[in-house]
Parts: sequence; C-alpha cells; structure tokens
Amino acid sequence: MSTRQPMNEQPCPVARSVDLIGDRWSLLIVRDAFDGMRRFSDFQRSLGVARNILSDRLKKLVDAGILQTEAAAEGSAYQAYVLTPRGESLFPVVLALRQWGEGHLFKPGEAHSLLLDQASGQPVPPLRVLDAQGQELRPDQTRVRKLDAADDA
Repeated sequence: MSTRQPMNEQPCPVARSVDLIGDRWSLLIVRDAFDGMRRFSDFQRSLGVARNILSDRLKKLVDAGILQTEAAAEGSAYQAYVLTPRGESLFPVVLALRQWGEGHLFKPGEAHSLLLDQASGQPVPPLRVLDAQGQELRPDQTRVRKLDAADDA
C-alpha cells in the first residue's frame, strides 16, 4: 500500500495549493466561511461531514493561517472560525470554481445558487484573466518558467 506524499516540498504552486486546500471539505469550509458561517455546528450542519473530519480540516486551515479562531461571544466557551486576510485572498479561487460550475454543471433551468454584488444586487460578472494591457489572456498565451530558489528572493 502506498502512502500519499505531501506536496509541500514540490516546486509547483498548484501542487502545494491543492495539497493544502484542494480536498472537498477544506474548500467547502472556506466557501461556507465566505457565506458567513463561523461556528463548528454551522459548518457541520451545512456540510453533513463527520465531526472528526471537520475538526481535522478546521485545524489544518487554522494552522495554515487561512482561518483563525476567536471567542464566539463574550463569555462563551465556543470558538468562531474567521477568515484571515490570507483566507480572504482565496475569494477569486472560490469564485472561479463557482462560475465554472454555474457554466458547466447545471442544466438550463436547474436550481442553483447565484453570487450577487451586494451594492448593485446584480450577479458578480464573470472572472477574467487579463494581460498587462488589460486584454483577456488565454491559456495558449502563457507559459511556465521554473525558478531556482535564488530567482525568487
């Protein structure tokens, strides 16, 4: 039986990111945190995940600096889980997955959620990747350059 090797030593940023937040539960916890959930019981009710798995994923996200804990209420023994700035920077990732799913995983007329801009009440516009001149950048217009440790300093 082979054991899965952690990707945190890989030189690929995608591999390291997937290793940290790429499992189903971690991404859905982050999604729920963006939707305002903060308490263990709320995450568990939303996700239907076993307590031990939820506890493990929350600890992993706290250890990674994506969530932080704080007192749920004055004098309460309960903890709340709150996105950190590092966690909030995952918003484009969650948005990209949401928009991809909306565009490819639902039949016409099938019920699904829609993310709205609070100020306008309108759907959030499609996420676009732009080049330095503000033009849409396609995958075939990019390339990966490997950096040595000294190149990144």
